[in-house]
Amino acid sequence: MRSFARNLHPLAWWLWALGLLTAASRSTNVTVLALILSVAWLVVKRRRSDAPWARAFHLFLKLGLIVLFIRFLAQVLFGTPIGTPVLFTLPELALPQWAAGITVGGPVTGPSVLAAFSDGARLAVMLALIGAANTLANPKRLLASLPAALYEVGVAVVVALSFAPSLIVAVTRVREARRLRGRDDRGIRGVLTVAAPVLEDALERSLALAAAMDSRGYGRRATVNPRIHTITTGLFSVGLVGIALGLFGLLDSSTPSRLTVLAFSVGVTAAVGGLTLAGRRGIRTRYRPDRFAVPEQLTVAAGCIAASVTIWASITHAGVINPPIGVLAWPSVPWPVLLGVLLAAAPAFLTPLPVFTQQADDAVAVRR
Repeated sequence: MRSFARNLHPLAWWLWALGLLTAASRSTNVTVLALILSVAWLVVKRRRSDAPWARAFHLFLKLGLIVLFIRFLAQVLFGTPIGTPVLFTLPELALPQWAAGITVGGPVTGPSVLAAFSDGARLAVMLALIGAANTLANPKRLLASLPAALYEVGVAVVVALSFAPSLIVAVTRVREARRLRGRDDRGIRGVLTVAAPVLEDALERSLALAAAMDSRGYGRRATVNPRIHTITTGLFSVGLVGIALGLFGLLDSSTPSRLTVLAFSVGVTAAVGGLTLAGRRGIRTRYRPDRFAVPEQLTVAAGCIAASVTIWASITHAGVINPPIGVLAWPSVPWPVLLGVLLAAAPAFLTPLPVFTQQADDAVAVRR
């Protein structure tokens, strides 16, 4: 099995993660969210490499826990009590007249705490899925796979995508250096002293990569007819508006599904047309392009199935996918959603193993 190891196309991992992210965004059912997070953890556990960016998942998990805590704290301190029973009562502060409608303290009820937890859990799971995509996908290979029309955006994308992995590498290196010098790297003081050099180092690495791309001629243009340039701009404008409306419809359950599908279809079609025309001005060549073979197609299909069944269930089983706030009961999961989310774990078993650093070094040594 190791002899057939290869890194999956980074775009396939991002599309898989976006499918699960769409599924998580449509539900406040903590059972569904826990199932999605478990699937993401399993795939990351079995298919992450030993690259620096492969440590991003745990970092995003911790960030999600922080978001969950902040959401819970905001509900306890500033939220309006919903239903009964009352769990405890905090001292209530009197606010001036201009702050009418805002409460600080007061009774904290069970339904309001449950609503805050489910809402915060959804945000935490969405952050974890972004971390899973950063862990599994090589940001440099993702940049190389971008269409030629997106070369200008590519420089900004590579800085953004490589910042989080570079940040993780910098944290490890700075903490090890402080330990060797006998300095404490824990606690609030340790975090504050580590933060500045870590951020500076991570940003310098990202900018150095972008400068290296620019020095190698990345993004040179060919001469294109001005008329085609005008048509391309129009297609991109229509595509962006259509995709934005489609994404808003996916995130907002009150938007009619037909309008969402129509806007998204028109936006994607216009964007593809614009990318095709804009690609004519790119003169970039590719060395050993990544394949988008059957494992990549299965990975994308697994994410799309999870998103599709969750969107369908949010329309047909709205009370189950998004349980009422005042009901204190463990939420159930419709069997199509259960099956669809479990199918999203298929890449953990049906995709090739990643190439590790030692394997890559051995392959280079054999070629020599």
